[in-house]
Parts: sequence; C-alpha cells; structure tokens
Amino acid sequence: MAKQKNQLYEGMYILSTTLSDEARQKALDKVLGGITERGGEVHKIHDQGRRKLAYEINGKREGHYYLIYFSVATPSIKEMWREYHLNEDLIRFLTLRTEKVLETLEFKPIVQE
Repeated sequence: MAKQKNQLYEGMYILSTTLSDEARQKALDKVLGGITERGGEVHKIHDQGRRKLAYEINGKREGHYYLIYFSVATPSIKEMWREYHLNEDLIRFLTLRTEKVLETLEFKPIVQE
C-alpha cells in the first residue's frame, strides 16, 4: 500500500479552565502526541488564552483556546477525533484543511452600518 501524503490542517482546541497550568499542558501534549504518533508534524501553536465561550457547554462558560497548524495523513483525522471524544479535558475541537500556516492571527474589526 502506498504511503499517504500528509495534508495541512488547522485545529481549534478548547480545554477546560478548571485545569491547573500543569494539567492543561499535559492535555495539550496529549493532543500534540496524537498528531506525532501518526507520523504527523506540528507546525505552529497559537495560544489564545482563556476566553468566554459563545454558549455554555456542559456547565462551562469559559475555555482555554489553542489554534494548532499541523500536517498528517487524512485517514488519521478520524482516529484522532475518536480519541478527542474520550478526552474529558477537551471541551470542543474543530479540524479544517487549510492551504497555509498563519504566523500571526489578525482579526478584522466589525464594521457597523
């Protein structure tokens, strides 16, 4: 079987704010380990810090946000998602294919009409 080509992905991960700094780092390392275990490579991690959630999730109103750019073979995404669903420290996650790694995050201001 031919080796799968790695695709570039952008993942948003929201971790529980009830975790200590050390526990939060372990939870993040678990996510990153899932990528590298499958032959993937982490390109960039944007720590967005603690933010209010748009709506309450499982009684939580805040989360610690990470935006991670990584490359991995496409079939690995499904396996990673299975693991994410079992991770109690991970409130929400989203994975999207992307074309490039953003070195800085910039948000456009909302224009009021």
